[in-house]
Amino acid sequence: MDTESEPYVRLASLRQLHQVMADMNTARSLADTLQTVADGIVGGLGYELAAVNLVRQDGDLVVAAFAGNSAAESLITGRVGSRASWDRRLNMGETWGDLRFIPHTEGWVLDEDDVPQWHTDGPEPRFEDEWHPADRLLAPMYTPSVQGSCGELIGVISVDRPRNGRRPGAWGREALQMYAFQAAIAISNARLRANMQRALVRLEREQQALRASEESFRQAFEYAPSGMAIAEMGGDQHGRILRTNDALCRLLGRPASAMRRYSFSDLVHPEDIGTLLRTSAEGGRAELRLGRRDGTYVWVSLRNSVVADAADGPRFLLTHVEDIEERKRRELQLAHRASHDSLTGLPNSAELRSRLSARLCQRPQSLPSGAADALDAAYGDHAAGHPAAFDGAGPTFDVHSRGPYDAFDHHVHTVAPEVDTDDGTKGLAVLFCDLDGFKSINDRFGHNAGDAVLIEVARRLSRGVRDGDTVARLGGDEFVVLANGLGKADAQDLAVRLRNEIIQPIRVDGRAMRVGASFGIGWAHCGMTADEVLKSADERMYVEKRSRPKQHRRAG
Repeated sequence: MDTESEPYVRLASLRQLHQVMADMNTARSLADTLQTVADGIVGGLGYELAAVNLVRQDGDLVVAAFAGNSAAESLITGRVGSRASWDRRLNMGETWGDLRFIPHTEGWVLDEDDVPQWHTDGPEPRFEDEWHPADRLLAPMYTPSVQGSCGELIGVISVDRPRNGRRPGAWGREALQMYAFQAAIAISNARLRANMQRALVRLEREQQALRASEESFRQAFEYAPSGMAIAEMGGDQHGRILRTNDALCRLLGRPASAMRRYSFSDLVHPEDIGTLLRTSAEGGRAELRLGRRDGTYVWVSLRNSVVADAADGPRFLLTHVEDIEERKRRELQLAHRASHDSLTGLPNSAELRSRLSARLCQRPQSLPSGAADALDAAYGDHAAGHPAAFDGAGPTFDVHSRGPYDAFDHHVHTVAPEVDTDDGTKGLAVLFCDLDGFKSINDRFGHNAGDAVLIEVARRLSRGVRDGDTVARLGGDEFVVLANGLGKADAQDLAVRLRNEIIQPIRVDGRAMRVGASFGIGWAHCGMTADEVLKSADERMYVEKRSRPKQHRRAG
């Protein structure tokens, strides 16, 4: 292209220009594309030197590729010019279409700015169109845009000294401008390919990390020493078990294929279903019982974690199931020891008072109408007129001093028969039993014999009452029976039956021993404390004991 004259252009020059443009689009990377752009200007457009200045993310331009002079290439490649200095250059000099030509007569003011530049040696021009060593020709590159307008500046091609020594004519200018346009497309495509390659590499790494994470989770899930399960969350299949590990299958004695037919609500003990539902909804932990294949239940600690999907919200419950049967057994043993007599196994004094107090409230059994209204007002307006409260001799419901009304927290008032007459009222009878002649057994035969007698008496009392009644050892040779729903005659009959059981001979180490029993019958009703109830029954027991001749207090 350096030998033809305007406007005649050789076909070989066009082919050469087409070839260098094609080479730009076949480069394998962004760096190769930039170097191909610089080499194409020197090899195809006929300039001695060419540099490609690329816009960085911060807006400044860096010399990304250079061609034509290895010394100049090593000197300025990688150096950076500020965006302000480049904008100044692109707004001065002569406008040749999209090109910017800065003649040496104006370019001297740029000698001290921070844009990397070089100067070629040569004689002063003798003709008007001859190239001066200080002349500058710039070809800005813009991103492709619609309607022919310029897009964003992505770089600037700097060229120096055409090989024919003359300033480029119309054809040379058009060729450089067209080349810069194609170079901008090639660079944009190379950047896009580079970004895609980086995205693909990043995606592959993320997928590898995800696969590694899934494999780690699978191994942690499958080989965990405690039970684990994944259950569905939400929808019609909420709580359905999707996957279990071997430890959970062994704990419940069920194969994994069978576990997938259940939800945890199918396996939980009926008394623990409320605890399970609250735990499943909130995510958290609870202690409950799960059913084994053999029909038994095992205590477990169940911890739920909600596995959420960023797009669709909560999706699954990851459930950790730990066997706590041994701990629960120890806790129950400790609780039993704390609340039961170590010798007889009966509830002790503290447990007796606890059970008795649970049946009593502070509201008296019967009040005058005005006092009852005042007490209702004291407990809150919700107590008056409550549909579960009704007049008469039957039990009434109240929420006595339990705070705001709770429909699931009613109290059934405990009432007692009249003192002097049997009016048919059924109440909570408290039978206070004191053994007669027990001290002499201890003194004559020792404490081991006495302990054996106490154990047998406890067994006979337990055998003589109904399921749901309480037999407790108050201490020493004193026992108490709580029997609900009895009238006065029923309670007296029960006392007679129990006394007849106790006075039967008790064999200890081959000896037949006999003790008597004195019973006092008290009645519990709301408005009394547990100690007051026990004191009342104790006093009546002593009245009954003193009412019988001493020789009749023992059976023999």
